Amino acid sequence: MIIWDSFQSESWAIFYGAGVALIASIAVLLIQAIKRLHDIGLDWKYALYLLIPPPINFIGFIWLAAKKGQDGPNEYGPDPRKTDIV
Repeated sequence: MIIWDSFQSESWAIFYGAGVALIASIAVLLIQAIKRLHDIGLDWKYALYLLIPPPINFIGFIWLAAKKGQDGPNEYGPDPRKTDIV
């Protein structure tokens, strides 16, 4: 009965709003992880491991942050650390 009463109130909007925000933040996080994987020279499929619940995904994000990217261009584009600005 308590669950039914909570759906009758205005809290459903907060619940669905939080769900949309969660899905949006996961999408942005995966997009950034894929960009980082391309900088390292790996395929986007490795980003799927980051969807595994903690602590596996936490270790994966730490690894992405600490791993040095490839020197020079790779198959995904030019080296993002190299700039032509003097």
